[in-house]
Amino acid sequence: MSQTAPSASAVEEPDITPLTAPADGVPDVLTTPAGLARAVEAFAGGSGPVAVDAERASGYRYGQQNYLVQLRRAGAGTALVDPVALPDLSGLSDALHGVEWVFHAASQDLHALSEQGLVPDAIFDTELAARLLGLERVGLGAVVAEVLGLGLAKEHSAVDWSTRPLPASWLTYAALDVEVLVDLRDALAERLEAQGKSEWARQEFEAVRLAPPPAPRVDPWRRVSGVHSLRSRRQLGVVRSLWEAREDNARRRDISPGRVLPDRAIVAAAQALPRNVGALTALPTFAGRGTSRRAPMWQSAIDAGLALPEADLPPLRGPRTDAPPPPRAWADREPEAAARLDAARAVVVELSERLAVPVENLLQPDALRRLCWTPPQVVTEETVTEALAGRGARAWQTELLAGPLAAAIGAAG
Repeated sequence: MSQTAPSASAVEEPDITPLTAPADGVPDVLTTPAGLARAVEAFAGGSGPVAVDAERASGYRYGQQNYLVQLRRAGAGTALVDPVALPDLSGLSDALHGVEWVFHAASQDLHALSEQGLVPDAIFDTELAARLLGLERVGLGAVVAEVLGLGLAKEHSAVDWSTRPLPASWLTYAALDVEVLVDLRDALAERLEAQGKSEWARQEFEAVRLAPPPAPRVDPWRRVSGVHSLRSRRQLGVVRSLWEAREDNARRRDISPGRVLPDRAIVAAAQALPRNVGALTALPTFAGRGTSRRAPMWQSAIDAGLALPEADLPPLRGPRTDAPPPPRAWADREPEAAARLDAARAVVVELSERLAVPVENLLQPDALRRLCWTPPQVVTEETVTEALAGRGARAWQTELLAGPLAAAIGAAG
């Protein structure tokens, strides 16, 4: 079976039919245990895969909580569930035991769904499938248009889903998202089979399903945008203090931290190091009504950072990790490693182009960098397979790449 995808130029642009309303209408949002029980019974009696999606209020609320969960299954129809009113959805999970769940970008939804008791036994990820098939655009709207010839409006994707009641147009959008997923899954599965990529996809889907939630970040305050421009430990101490104050305020008010205090304001305060509220509010980023009203609180956090003993100030660099340095530094620090990386990248790029699979999906970039920075003592196909598998590479990836990478790395020295 061929594993070479058709070129993008050979794919004709489909005629697009706009989707404006769900075929069965928009169901009422489920907010009561009785309504949920009826949905559980309906989905248990349905057939085939179940389409699943969830909507959050990123950029509006603190954290990544779901504010709407959508499901659709043949024979059961569509269910829109309010997980704030119904936080325990494990009954639905039990009803769907052994059923394949269809997502678009499953990694974005699985963790939050698991907190509500929704845990699938198997998944199909239409975004991942689109990537493995070499589609140029992999957003849901773009994939639906290219594969099904349907126009799926996405204007409500970034709205505040914590709004109650949810507007009718938003619910239409939410219902349509799951209405197309199973048909999309079937069409993509056919393409995967035709290109000999079905097993690759199965392994990728399972890796996503079983992936643990992200580990807590070390020094998360270092992710403040613009912090790299600061050059003193005292400034970093102020950033950390302001970040902690912002997190506490955002958590208590259930508001996205960026809406409480923008990153640019934190960096501006750390650059200026104001000694009183007047000096703080003279900064343009603290002159707004909401920000200036809380200026005493922010100044208190700044004062705490200014008062830190030298020994308690954060270092200029973040905690050391076992990750290799940025590749741009390799040529000077470890020229042999740089040569190995150049040779290995050439192998991955060539195979990526031949199979129409993005480089980052063909092999995790971090795994490739680590292999080249610290290769096995004896470089063989077997030792490269072991090294890549230890970094999370799937069997299909090592089967394709371990031999060519071993040869390239060995030749590079």
